[in-house]
Amino acid sequence: MLSRTRIELKSEEQLRQMDAAGAVLSGALDATVAAAAPGVTTGELNEVFAEYITARGAKPNFLNYHGFPGYICASVNEEIVHGIPGDRVLESGDVLKIDGGCIVAGWHSDSARTVILGSSAEGTADPEDERLSEITQAALWRGIAAFATAKHVGEIGEAIEDYVTSQPGKPLGILEEYVGHGIGSAMHMAPDVFNYATGMKGAKVKPGMALAIEPMLVRGSIDTKVLDDDWTVVSTDGARSSQWEHSVARHRNGMWVLTADDGGASELEPLGVTPVPIPN
Repeated sequence: MLSRTRIELKSEEQLRQMDAAGAVLSGALDATVAAAAPGVTTGELNEVFAEYITARGAKPNFLNYHGFPGYICASVNEEIVHGIPGDRVLESGDVLKIDGGCIVAGWHSDSARTVILGSSAEGTADPEDERLSEITQAALWRGIAAFATAKHVGEIGEAIEDYVTSQPGKPLGILEEYVGHGIGSAMHMAPDVFNYATGMKGAKVKPGMALAIEPMLVRGSIDTKVLDDDWTVVSTDGARSSQWEHSVARHRNGMWVLTADDGGASELEPLGVTPVPIPN
């Protein structure tokens, strides 16, 4: 068993298996996001996700992970991460974070999206919530773009923090207690991937490295607490939050986003980065 401090470097065949897991996950999240609407419960979204990956022969990696009872984490509003899907009925204006993963041939994928139920244009969503999600998603892509050429993992957090702190308007908090991670033959592996500048270079980036990059931003304080269910993390001041995540890999020819249908091209090319498919 690998220790927490040892970084697993994958072969290109293993990265292709991770890419297959990422493709299933991307489709499952598409289906789950499409099903999210006022009146739907988070438990019903869990079932949509479960049915999708099961039909494609993938296994869940969240279900029963340290006892977690769902196929996805479904966190609403001030719930930042690790929300347990259940009877909660979604309402117009909610900020929903859907975090999911699956396993194909023993290799893991992990990705998350924020969904705003409604729109400010229709008067059914808070424009500040929309701004929160947009900045979080854009920060994720800045972190991924940095990974494409990074020599050390710490450059990812620097890029994320630089982007977030440069945005006009009310400052947003970058969560520090929960960070990204390595991924591969297990869901959570070394190295930790911070979403802010730590002053440390971090691990050296090498071909075969795969990471889950996942910035989480809040509209208020970055202080958190865990609810009595021992899973759900909430902001102590009740501020709303956003989470976006992708699994990404470096290989000998470049970088590829494993959980994006186009390898991340549509988001990365405007940033001057061209993702390269994993070699056969």
